[in-house]
Amino acid sequence: MVRTSTFALNDATLPYIAALADKGWKLALADDKRLRDGLNVQDGAITRPAVGAGGPWPEPQDCGAGARCLKANVVS
Repeated sequence: MVRTSTFALNDATLPYIAALADKGWKLALADDKRLRDGLNVQDGAITRPAVGAGGPWPEPQDCGAGARCLKANVVS
């Protein structure tokens, strides 16, 4: 069962990994909405409203590639 699950996971994720490796993350996300929908944080900005829900965030703004960002303070 574990072996079959591993193959299924590899089959599901390999196209995304290949796109990221071949195109770089910016172009891969620009070309694929499903991959772009998986981006939660970019350059210290929350890109998915559900991730930032409940926080005192300002209104979303355009952050490129069709994504909307909620700027947040990032502690490193």
